[in-house]
Amino acid sequence: MNISQPKKHPQKSTKKRLTNEQVKLLETSFNYNNKLDSTRKSHLAQQLGIPARQIAIWYQNKRARWRNQSLETEYKAIQHKLERVSSDKSRLEREVERLKGELEKAKELLVSSKTQMNYASLPSFSSSCDEVGSSSLLGDHGDFYACFDNHHQFDHKSNGHDFFGRSMS
Repeated sequence: MNISQPKKHPQKSTKKRLTNEQVKLLETSFNYNNKLDSTRKSHLAQQLGIPARQIAIWYQNKRARWRNQSLETEYKAIQHKLERVSSDKSRLEREVERLKGELEKAKELLVSSKTQMNYASLPSFSSSCDEVGSSSLLGDHGDFYACFDNHHQFDHKSNGHDFFGRSMS
């Protein structure tokens, strides 16, 4: 007794690979609109001579590849932006350290000038400097100089070095 085994998979229709011309037409159609309506699907199926279901599946796969490609492109752009921001952050941190060094030099100069000069010859400070205190050094150079009255006895250049100018380092 020879009992035949039932087939596990019914025979599928053989799909043909799309030709280059068919792919070009589908790509053009996809670039025009990546959503496929039934009218256009029927028109493409008739024009290309392939089943409408195959066109629908091609569109579905193409949209999935397109989304992945878009995500990859966005990821690369964000990664590039992150690298630029990190570089800027490092540069700004170095600048802050340089400026802190210049501020310390200016404070030291101010302290040493106070000890070397007799207090009678010191220029008078405005009341705004008394309120602000040493933090006025953090502001614009003009703020620092504004603390002195019109005598302008303080010279910000000492031994030929401008403590408030650009550093050479």
